[in-house]
This record gives sequence, structure tokens and C-alpha cells, in this order.
Amino acid sequence: MTHDLTRRQALGTMGAGAVALSALGATPSIANAASNSLLDDHDLGYDPNTNEYTLPDLPYPYDALAPHIDAQTMEIHHDKHHAGYVRGLNNALKQLAAIRDGSGDIALTQHWQRQLSFHAGGHINHTLFWSGMAPQSKGGGGQPAGRLNKDIRTSFGSYDAFTTHFKKAAATVEGSGWAWLVYEPIAQQLMVLQMENQQKMLFAGVTPLLGIDVWEHAYYLNYQNRRTDYIDAFMNVINWPEIAARYQRVRPLRAP
Repeated sequence: MTHDLTRRQALGTMGAGAVALSALGATPSIANAASNSLLDDHDLGYDPNTNEYTLPDLPYPYDALAPHIDAQTMEIHHDKHHAGYVRGLNNALKQLAAIRDGSGDIALTQHWQRQLSFHAGGHINHTLFWSGMAPQSKGGGGQPAGRLNKDIRTSFGSYDAFTTHFKKAAATVEGSGWAWLVYEPIAQQLMVLQMENQQKMLFAGVTPLLGIDVWEHAYYLNYQNRRTDYIDAFMNVINWPEIAARYQRVRPLRAP
């Protein structure tokens, strides 16, 4: 357990992309029913025997989200891009371990810390991204129900106001990055934030609930430079039951 806590605490310092992995991924062995974890070791493909991560499978076939997101994009995005983040994460952890045991170049500490932040952010973001979508035949699209719907209306004024804000935030990310619906626990409110790359601008303390990847590799085969068309299509495959379940795990109990 000490090893596991140390590993997670180290990852939890990486900042925005991995925003508090301590909040996202306490393992079942150290969590109870009240835990606010969104991801566990299985979700992230962590193998305690090797102290490495592997790429988890997609939760549906490549073509499941078509025509909104095509099969070829999904295959390349998952099998190439996401896999690259997993490799980069494992390598950064290996290099930092070498620095700690004296076999690595301590002058490269800053470089490998940056690599750790970027690649772990990419792995966590994508893991949340895949399960945050679902085919329309399996509940994708529409609007959230219950408490999440009510709190979206409280935080943004209306569901339509939320979607306008979320879509505009996604469309205006400078370069490559993400837009996220997050829960901010101090004010106990929902917010929309932008993220640049895999880890920048999403401030510590918030829990990401729903993210849209607006790196060009997420949409260019089908939508070319029409990012707004991709964003519109994404709204049709949001797995709102999953997002609501995440929200239920992280928001405090309070009167309805």
C-alpha cells in the first residue's frame, strides 16, 4: 500500500492534465464507498507487477460512434495516439526512477518531469474521453438527467447556455487541447474550462467530468479543419449517464 500511495501522490502532483490523480484514481484497496475516485488501476491499465501502464481497450468497437466519429479516426486515435501517451508515461517514470537511484542524469530532471506531466495527462484525459462517449443506441446524446441536469442549470442558467459555453470553449482552444466540464468543490459548482495540450490551464482542485479532445488527430480525417462541425457531432455521443455517475461520486451530499 505504501508503494501505491507514493506512486499516486507522485502522479497527483503533475498538474492540470492529471488534475489530482488522487481525486481521479484512488485504488479500491485504499478507497471506501465515499471515495471521490473516477478512475482506478484497472481503468488506467496499471500493472503493479511491472509498475507500468498498458493501453486499456476501447469500451466499444471502433465504428460504434459513427457517423459522428468515424471508425478510422477512432482506431488511429486510440491505437496510435493514446498508446503513445502510455509509452511516454512509462518512459518518464523509468527515467525518473533512474535519476533517483543514481543511474540517470539528474540534470534532466526538469525534462522528465515535463514529460511525465504531459504523457500522464494524455493517458488520463483519453481514458476519461473514451468512456465519456457512447453510441446513441447505448444512451449517447440527449441531455443529462436528475441532479446533474439541475446543477448544470443552476451553474450555467440553462442547459442550452451550458452547451453554448462548452462548444465555444472547445472551438476556441488555441492550438491543441481540450474543453472540460468540471466540478469545483470549494464553491460546489460546475464550470467549463479550457486545457491546452494535455495538462495546461486546468487548475488544480477541480475534477474533470466531461472532456472533448480538440487536437486535430481527434477529428481531421472526417472533418478536416471544421472543428465546430466535430464539436456539434460530439454532442450526439456524450455518455451522460456515465458523466452523471462521475458527478455523483465527487459532489458532496447536500439537500436537493
